Amino acid sequence: MKMTIKQRYKITFRGYRILGKYCPGLIGFKIIGSIIESISPFINIWVSAQIINVIANDKSINKLFMYVLLAVITNFIFAIIKNVVDRISGVKEASMWDCFSKIFCDKQMSVDFVDLENVEYQHLKQKAEENLFMFGNGLAQLVWDTPGMINVIVSILASTALSISLFLADSSIKWLNSPAWILVVFLLIVIEGYILDKSKKKEQVIFSKWSDGSVWFNRAFDFYGQNLDLDLQRAKDVRIYRQDKIAENEINKMIIHNMREDGLITKMSYYQGISSFSAGVINALCYLFIVLKTYFGAFPVGNMVQYVGTLVKMTENFGNLTSALAENKIYCQHLQKLYEFLDMSGQDVAEHKTKLFDSMNNPIKKELHIEFRNVSFKYPGSDIYVLKNVSAKFDEGNKYAIVGQNGSGKTTFVKLLCRLYEPTEGEILLNGYNINEFDFKEYLRYLAVVFQDFQLFSFGIGQNVAAGIDYDPEKVELSIRKAGISDRVKNMPEGLETCLYRDFSENGVEISGGEAQKIALARAIYKNAPLMILDEPTSALDPIAEAEVYSSFDNIANSLITIYISHRLSSCKFCDVVTVFDKGMIVQRGAHNDLLLDVEGKYYELWNAQAKYYHTKHKKSLRKE
Repeated sequence: MKMTIKQRYKITFRGYRILGKYCPGLIGFKIIGSIIESISPFINIWVSAQIINVIANDKSINKLFMYVLLAVITNFIFAIIKNVVDRISGVKEASMWDCFSKIFCDKQMSVDFVDLENVEYQHLKQKAEENLFMFGNGLAQLVWDTPGMINVIVSILASTALSISLFLADSSIKWLNSPAWILVVFLLIVIEGYILDKSKKKEQVIFSKWSDGSVWFNRAFDFYGQNLDLDLQRAKDVRIYRQDKIAENEINKMIIHNMREDGLITKMSYYQGISSFSAGVINALCYLFIVLKTYFGAFPVGNMVQYVGTLVKMTENFGNLTSALAENKIYCQHLQKLYEFLDMSGQDVAEHKTKLFDSMNNPIKKELHIEFRNVSFKYPGSDIYVLKNVSAKFDEGNKYAIVGQNGSGKTTFVKLLCRLYEPTEGEILLNGYNINEFDFKEYLRYLAVVFQDFQLFSFGIGQNVAAGIDYDPEKVELSIRKAGISDRVKNMPEGLETCLYRDFSENGVEISGGEAQKIALARAIYKNAPLMILDEPTSALDPIAEAEVYSSFDNIANSLITIYISHRLSSCKFCDVVTVFDKGMIVQRGAHNDLLLDVEGKYYELWNAQAKYYHTKHKKSLRKE
């Protein structure tokens, strides 16, 4: 799709607004540095011309000294300013990539959670990241090309100002004084710009072919050349199954493929050579015109130096202007891909719902009641319901178990309750009010969740448990004691300040999956929220550690309502109400013992399947002994 100048203007200045937000000051310092860099050569050209004229004509020592001093002082001041500006912009540019990452982080946090799992969202995100980080296109190109554009504009204006007298000065040859020479020189400059533009377009077509192949190459090489060998999670399989041999074979294929692409680079060089040759010819013609006017007495020899320098600069910069406009078209196309990603999806539910309740006004005082009322859910663009007509109440003071086979809808149920998803149909009520009527951040205060795929971070133990920079040490210690990991933490080198993992600290501690799960459980306990949701909280624990957690379950689950999700049905004995999911629907609900009486029910089937497994496993263990 062809872009108009107006569209390119909007795209470019939106890019500047994004840079102003995420990289404040970077473009401003780049522009200041470019203006200084652009003006300096013309000051030197003008001063040099004046010095030559003084030497060749009146030979005034005072004038000569004045011009030399002017040149020295001007260059000294400009050099100091330029050095300061370059240092500042250099520091800002060095952190530019981290700032760009923040763009994606902010987008990730602003969209509906369900969109994060959307294939189209992931595809657009990948394309935007590849354009930005793999080739430096889009925003980075805008940063790098802005000084060039400023240089072109300033240089053309300065060249025009210093060249006007070339056409006004009369020589002894009348035909050299014709105003038509202004048009001739201008046409030569336009022709050079046209040739450069055509060469640039041809070069860009080839570059697009080359970059399309390079995206695949870089992505594949990143996996086979780095991730496969360096990722510790894959290390065991790589060694045992010698997957490094597969990687080596794939890398050799890619290298051969990439060598074939070298011909495209040669073609790009060919078009660069054409534009350079044409620029040389046009500069020579302009130089001849100036020499003739000088020879026939239109102006002193010093002025010839000024005009040669300025016309060469003008020709060069008109060509650069064409090139800059062509580059602008290129990075506008890449910026469009970034904008497609940034403009995708609505804002998070936290942003686009009317809030009736916040921290100053909420209906939760003493009691807590949650109700799913005819809730159904299907993913956007899908006709298949993951949950269908789910209705259930959860009252204060009770512990609830959610059970069911994989894919029965348990995790979706949790995500709906956490407002990561919104119901397709029906509503979820908190004390009689739709949960979307609450301020999102305020609503999250009521929840303490341990997800099945929970994440800990490379911070200190205390910060991980408190989920914040500042924390109450006594409260953290109480939480880790309830979670059953107090002894392990006490033996760590820096206690609660011990950093998990070694991403940022050489003294960081690597922990097992079970230990990590207990710390995640301590984090939920520390929050002391009215509603606690535990999604497979003992899946990484051994049977003894799991039994310890169950035995202290009343102490751990100190929230008003606790919802426990597990594949291990032995946990249901500790809960007041068991809710059984099957194929996206609630098929049974009641106490553990009552549900076992229904021999035709799903819960009886699940319970006996697991009991049979453990019984068989116990028999095998006895035989071995």
